Amino acid sequence: MNDQMSSEDIQITAFNIILHSGNAKTKIHAAFKAMRNAEFDTANQLLEEANEEILEAHKSQSDLLQSYANGCKIEMEIIMVHAQDHLMTTMTLREVAIEMCNLYQKTYKLSNQ
Repeated sequence: MNDQMSSEDIQITAFNIILHSGNAKTKIHAAFKAMRNAEFDTANQLLEEANEEILEAHKSQSDLLQSYANGCKIEMEIIMVHAQDHLMTTMTLREVAIEMCNLYQKTYKLSNQ
C-alpha cells in the first residue's frame, strides 16, 4: 500500500462526496415542494432517493477512512473540508425533511377531517 494518498485521489474522493450530496440535496428540495402540494408518496420516494445518494457519498467517505485506518497518510485539503461539510448538512437537511413530511401529513389529515 502507498504510504500517502495522492492529492488527485483526495480531490476525486471529495468531488464524489460533493456530487452525491448535491444530488441528494436537489431531491430533498423537490420533496419539500411535493410536501407543500400534499404529494406525500412522491415526497417519501424523493427522500428515499436522496438517502441512496447520501449512502453513495458516505461510501466514498468510508473508503477514505478505511485507507487512513490502514496507515495511509492523507493530507487534508480544503476541498475535502468542503465535501465533508456538504455531506453533513445534507444529511441533517434530510432528517429535518422527514420530520417535516410527517408534520405536513398530520396537518393535511387534520384539515381534511
